[in-house]
Amino acid sequence: MLNEAVEALQINPDGHYIDATFGRGGHSRLLLSKLSAAGRLTAFDKDLEAIAEASSLNDPRFVIRHEGFSHLSELPAGSAAGILLDLGVSSPQIDNAARGFSFRGNGPLDMRMDTTRGQSVAQWLADASIESITEVIRDYGEERFAGQIAKAIDRRRQERGVLGTTAELAEVVAGAVKTREPGKDPATRTFQAFRIFINAELEELQQALKASLKVLQPEGRLVVISFHSLEDRIVKQFIAEHSREVFDRRAPFAAPKAMRLEALGRIKPSDAEVQGNPRSRSAVMRVAVRTEVAA
Repeated sequence: MLNEAVEALQINPDGHYIDATFGRGGHSRLLLSKLSAAGRLTAFDKDLEAIAEASSLNDPRFVIRHEGFSHLSELPAGSAAGILLDLGVSSPQIDNAARGFSFRGNGPLDMRMDTTRGQSVAQWLADASIESITEVIRDYGEERFAGQIAKAIDRRRQERGVLGTTAELAEVVAGAVKTREPGKDPATRTFQAFRIFINAELEELQQALKASLKVLQPEGRLVVISFHSLEDRIVKQFIAEHSREVFDRRAPFAAPKAMRLEALGRIKPSDAEVQGNPRSRSAVMRVAVRTEVAA
């Protein structure tokens, strides 16, 4: 949804925009092509490979920050004409077995977006309790066999030591999941859950959305592309919460607090895009505009 996302930002050539998930720079390059010499683009990414790719953009209008997008809160109030968040894991990350995001190739069980910080999945699983593993798989993967998978992981640890590779984890999950959704690998939900948990993705999304209210200037656009229901639910509820007037029950005759966003719609990828990029089939793009002076 490259073109749709940039179009939704309603680019002012002289404005300052934020690509909160640089990835491999597709959105950033298109954004820069629409900016004047006075325009500015700030990008964020945790991934060192993304930071290396960003260094090839030798453009004085562009700045990359090696940080998660929760650091949006550090930008000046009212400084951005638009913010774009393209959530989840990128295709290059999935396709590189060494990153440990995919069960389709064998690699180290890592899954960190930023390999310079924090625990890998393998390190966490070495000591995590069955209860903790169950909770993560259930809450972040929406997996009905979470308990069975957690117990299978524990049995594997007891019998053969800690899980160290994606193939080992996929094998354990396949043995624990008794029924499979058509066309979906049984490990899909567990891999999703561990990736979201180990990178604190939902917590960071909530922090970034809150920060967007401060950073967006009046009439600034917020564009968020999500790829699973947990992300989309957070975005949908956030926009809905701030798209209505709030009345103070303790002061019934006081003027209501003005809404801070206006929801502009929900967009799904076209059939042509899904055919060209099957991974886009689950994408949902939500757009909102800032409706009051930033505070």
